[in-house]
Amino acid sequence: MADLLAMSSAIIDGAESAAQVGPINRINHQLSELRPGVAMVEAFSHSILFETDDGLVAFDTSNPPGGSRVVEQIRRWKKDRFNTIVYTHGHVDHVGGCGAFMADAASANHPRPCVCGHANVARRFERYALTNGYNHIVNERQFGQFRRAGYDISGETQFLPESSPKPERTYLDTMSMDVGGLAIELHHAKGETDDHSWAWIDKHKAICAGDFFIWNFPNAGNPQKVQRYPREWAAALRDMASRDADLFLPAHGLPIGGRARIKSVLTDVADTLDKLVDETIALMNQGARLNDIIHSVKVDPAALEKPYLRPLYDEPEFVVRNIWRLYGGWYDGNPANLKPAQEAMLGAEIASLAGGAVKLAERARALAQTEVRVACHLAELAALAAPDDKRVHELRAEVFQLRRDGETSLMAKGIFGSAANESKSKSV
Repeated sequence: MADLLAMSSAIIDGAESAAQVGPINRINHQLSELRPGVAMVEAFSHSILFETDDGLVAFDTSNPPGGSRVVEQIRRWKKDRFNTIVYTHGHVDHVGGCGAFMADAASANHPRPCVCGHANVARRFERYALTNGYNHIVNERQFGQFRRAGYDISGETQFLPESSPKPERTYLDTMSMDVGGLAIELHHAKGETDDHSWAWIDKHKAICAGDFFIWNFPNAGNPQKVQRYPREWAAALRDMASRDADLFLPAHGLPIGGRARIKSVLTDVADTLDKLVDETIALMNQGARLNDIIHSVKVDPAALEKPYLRPLYDEPEFVVRNIWRLYGGWYDGNPANLKPAQEAMLGAEIASLAGGAVKLAERARALAQTEVRVACHLAELAALAAPDDKRVHELRAEVFQLRRDGETSLMAKGIFGSAANESKSKSV
């Protein structure tokens, strides 16, 4: 078993860099006992286990392909029945493996585990069914590289497998449970989702945080997903920081031990989110357009160098957009965008002014090294004007590949890489 707490302590305390310690967000399907009766299976996402006098409590079940591997690791640790499964929230990488836990209980003739979660989890499941095709498209764009490496996040046909049950025990604000003598407090807070729970386990002075902390810049912007709540997210982190926890258990990345260490990292993330919210709203109140705001509101680069605030998954610019969406709606302040022209018509007109779609695409490629944001606009307009032109797609692919290679966040890399791959397939 790896000493995960020692690894995280070395990184946070500055004794070793993240590169020296190794990957922080590991998907190895290995179980580590963090202290007697508490274990973590590192997966996509993790499953956190607590031993009680009447079976095990599991926080999250990983994704559909990983659920059985998680259960296999747990069974090498303990043979006790699964008494209770808590969904920290309804994202498929947290609930998609639940079928494996249910199958394990059935095969051992154990009682069916009780599934707990916030009341909004069931509504999320219904939305996943309604938008099944869209979620598969987004999943491939965002996590295609993981699927190709054997870590697909979703089910093959149904984005959320039918084997993942809705919570049968739900709550709205807080809920106290006693499972085999283990007292658990569940707290609802909006953050990455509107159905998110975090838990306080007093016996272990432990917090199960779900995705409120992911060892990356908070996933509060995600351009392809529904609304996120950065101000409420920061408030939840401050609530956790006030608990004097000695063990902090996120669903992605390394666990953290030590009261001062836990309080420090949670406060850092909360301060960063609050600053983004405050500065964005201040500019909104002055009448600034969204485009002006996303080019004005920034996070201190030194903060983004911290090992738990690196913009490798989401990034500040996307969070600013989500703040605008939450408080200001979808109109971005540009009157031309209120009722826009068809993009293909706009592309054709600008291509005509440039001397043709190829000329426009060539200009995009020429600008790509110095003004890559402008270059992407021109390349996209050229492809819209001449959707079957192989040379246009060849140039568009080059522009978006350059853009993809210069990005840090998984979100941006996925979208720009998908655009490049689309044009590569049309340029041959």
